[in-house]
Amino acid sequence: MAIIKKKIWPEYFELVKSGKKTFELRLADFKIQEGDILILEEWDPKNKKYTGRKLKRKVKYILKFHLDNFGQKKEIEKKGFYVIQL
Repeated sequence: MAIIKKKIWPEYFELVKSGKKTFELRLADFKIQEGDILILEEWDPKNKKYTGRKLKRKVKYILKFHLDNFGQKKEIEKKGFYVIQL
């Protein structure tokens, strides 16, 4: 089990804290696996510093994909994509 710390902006911090947002979309530039602990540290982009507030969450599931996994890279770059919580 690893402990991974990542910045999170205030509006997203509040959504995770309230329980409404139960997912993270992140660049896959670090190693993470199910069972790891993700510590989200609130970051104020205006002041460019941490606020001191933190959230600790256990990683339950990871879906890693590349933009062209489904042959849609150009469409994704043009339109973006959704992450839909069910």
